[in-house]
Amino acid sequence: MSRIGKKPVPITAGVKIAVQDHLLKVEGPKGKLQMTVHPSITIKVDEAKKEVVVTRPDDERQSKALHGLTRALIANMMVGASVGYKKTLEIQGVGYKAELKGKNLVLSIGFANTVPLPLPQGLVVTVEQNKIHVSGADKQLVGQFASDIRRQRKPEPYKGKGIRYEGEVVKMKQGKAFAGAGAK
Repeated sequence: MSRIGKKPVPITAGVKIAVQDHLLKVEGPKGKLQMTVHPSITIKVDEAKKEVVVTRPDDERQSKALHGLTRALIANMMVGASVGYKKTLEIQGVGYKAELKGKNLVLSIGFANTVPLPLPQGLVVTVEQNKIHVSGADKQLVGQFASDIRRQRKPEPYKGKGIRYEGEVVKMKQGKAFAGAGAK
C-alpha cells in the first residue's frame, strides 16, 4: 500500500470540504479550490475524526500512483486554503526593475522593450524595490507564475544579472583571462 496515500489528511480548522461525485471543493480563509478526482479513487470525509481518507480499488500500478498523488494534492489544497503559498523572486542588475500596472506585472530587464506579464486570477503579486512576492492559495499556480517570471531573464553565470528565487545560489564562472599574460 502507498505509504503517502494511506495517511489520512487532517482537516485544518476553518476549512470546509465538500465532495460531490468526483469533484472535491475546499474552502478556507485564503480562498476556494476545487479538483476533479480520478473515477477509480474514492474520497471519504470523516467529520468525527476531522480527516479525509483516500482509498484505491486495487493494486494496479496506475491505481497506486493515483492514490499517493490524490492524497498529496488534497494535503496541498488544505495548506493553500488555510495558510496559502508564497514565492519571492529577486531582480539583480543595474537598471532592472519590476512594477505593477493595472492587471500586469511589467518587467524592465535589459531588453529594448518592457515585458508585460498578465496576472493570473487568484494570485496576489506585490513588488518592493528589487523583490517580487507571489502568493495565493493554489500551490501549482503560485509556482508556475513564479517560474514564468524567472524564465523572462534567468540569472547569467558571469555577472549574476537576472531574476532568481530568493536564496537561490548561482554558480559564477570566471571570465576571460587577459591576453597579455603569456603571449610574446
